[in-house]
Amino acid sequence: MQRQYRLREKRQFQQVRGEGRCWAHPLCVLCVAPNHLPYSRFGFSVSRRIGGAVVRNRVKRQLREIVRRRMAHIKPGYDVVLIARRPIVRATHEERVNAVETLLRRARLWMSEPMEEEVSC
Repeated sequence: MQRQYRLREKRQFQQVRGEGRCWAHPLCVLCVAPNHLPYSRFGFSVSRRIGGAVVRNRVKRQLREIVRRRMAHIKPGYDVVLIARRPIVRATHEERVNAVETLLRRARLWMSEPMEEEVSC
């Protein structure tokens, strides 16, 4: 996922958590706040309670890839934070995908028709 589409600073995560709205799923929590940009940005939070560094980084990479592959279906103009919950470690890839898509639909960020990609010359 390209850097411009990532939330990286602690205050950005805190702003989304404080000002945004959240939806819960057994595998993860989705928090969303408008960002007034022509694109959406994403942050991923995996607590130490989930496991060691290797496990946490694997979960973050998997969530990042799930979101990256579905960017064309996600409405622009929002900051989104995905917070992993403990059961995500034992979940299959399909269960993780289903959890993310379900949360995006509940937050009304999922578009059934993908956005057209801008072609740069």
